[in-house]
Amino acid sequence: MTDAPVLIVFLGGMGGSPIEELLGRALAEAGLDLLEEALATDAFAGAVLVSDSDALADRLPAGVALDRDDGPFHFGRRLAALVRERDIHRPVYVGAGGIPLLRGSDVAALARHLAEADGIVIANNYFSADLVAFAPGEALQRIDLPARDNMLARLLHEQAGLESQPLPRSSATQFNIDSPAELAILKLAGGAGPRLASFLEQFEAELEPYRRLQACLVDPEAELLLAGRVGSQVWSLLEQETACRLRVYSEERGMRAAGRDVSGEARSLLAFHLREVGSRRFFAELGELADAACIDTRPLLAHLEVRASRADRFWSDLGCPEQVQEPFLREFTEAAREAPLPVLLGGHSLVAGGLMLLTEAAWREEDRRKLS
Repeated sequence: MTDAPVLIVFLGGMGGSPIEELLGRALAEAGLDLLEEALATDAFAGAVLVSDSDALADRLPAGVALDRDDGPFHFGRRLAALVRERDIHRPVYVGAGGIPLLRGSDVAALARHLAEADGIVIANNYFSADLVAFAPGEALQRIDLPARDNMLARLLHEQAGLESQPLPRSSATQFNIDSPAELAILKLAGGAGPRLASFLEQFEAELEPYRRLQACLVDPEAELLLAGRVGSQVWSLLEQETACRLRVYSEERGMRAAGRDVSGEARSLLAFHLREVGSRRFFAELGELADAACIDTRPLLAHLEVRASRADRFWSDLGCPEQVQEPFLREFTEAAREAPLPVLLGGHSLVAGGLMLLTEAAWREEDRRKLS
């Protein structure tokens, strides 16, 4: 049995179109940054990269084993099989791109704590985890293995009885790369590891809406509208850390975990209004309510039963309607781009760690402005 912590990074399932492949390459760079920095601390007995591709085989840092996944993918079953086959007692699971702001020393501190404990689960987010460290690994045999990673920490606590020890909430623990919108934020705000930072130098995105929204965050006269799966912790942090006023529409928290996005049960007050007035009037009216808007579009799309592809959602997040094939989402994205206020579109990460990171970057820019 391997008693020292073992780092397990999952990478895959991101392809099928140029924009998805681009995000896949960014996730790969983030995963390699994490693996190299974490193993350099000597806090881990080793590491495993679980992937559906051999593309990174020649780039893996020393001490990393590549575990190819060829069959139909199920997250929980794949993780349980890996832990069982390699007899790992203290797994530290991370989704590639899940914690791109955490440095090797941060992950090493977590691993050293795990090495001295049993019967615990440590996660960056109890309800939607991207990082889950736990002991014993055999606890996976006592839970309903989840199809996605976001429920893992909660199941290990509720079904396997492990003590939950969530990490403090910060941009470093909450920011994760779910869509190209997060790449745009990282390009503007900085903080990525060396490989991902090099990738971002070549990544092209229109950053002006992000800069305009940043300016609102430090302006006492401005008002910011947030909509979507906005958590109370993020809302509370923004109330404390931003100078602007906030107008928040928090809807459909836990939508994906509960399956409401695919069951047709998701409901959004904003979607009801959007359906009645259309995209252009919708954004015109937002201009009367706020100076900038940040919208998690997934509850809107689920309510309206818009079955846009992942590629379409990604292009919409980047504000590129000309690349969006689905008619409603193309019209919505075009109206957002032409709105009288800067509008950022994205998924849950945008209105969580993304806003936290933008807020920190906004204050750094404000300090530089005052000193210049």
